[in-house]
Amino acid sequence: MKCPHCHKNSSRVIDSRPTNDGTVIRRRRECENCGYRYTTFERVETAPLLVIKHNGNREEFNRDKVLRGIIRSAEKRPVSSDKMAKIVDDVEAKVRATGDTEVASQLIGEYVMKELANVDEIAYIRFASVYRQFKDMTVFYNEMKEVMNRDRDKESKDNGK
Repeated sequence: MKCPHCHKNSSRVIDSRPTNDGTVIRRRRECENCGYRYTTFERVETAPLLVIKHNGNREEFNRDKVLRGIIRSAEKRPVSSDKMAKIVDDVEAKVRATGDTEVASQLIGEYVMKELANVDEIAYIRFASVYRQFKDMTVFYNEMKEVMNRDRDKESKDNGK
């Protein structure tokens, strides 16, 4: 593995452990040249998954692109990077579980919004405002009311237990 610091190609594994769901192995490495420590992730290579965009173009599914969207929506919110990575893992698992080799970008966006709604309402609204391209304040207001109603319903269920 090439060191991201000095770019030499000699490192050793210090620690290796599976992630929560067991599909990825996290490895701590140390460069034998400069001593820099870094983390790598090893996952099973799966068949390529193509995303069908709004305009009909196809591109390969990109975990980093999904993560960047989540990071932007959760900026300055109490959402940990581990939680964001888990959302991406969950979304990718759901998409791959469909069994299709091509999936609409809209489906990915819906999965992300569903996950974000359970994690942070503000991040959800931010993501939804970009994803759904809110045209005016009325659409934005209606989405906010929907979130508030879900919270109210959840509270009444929790209090009724």
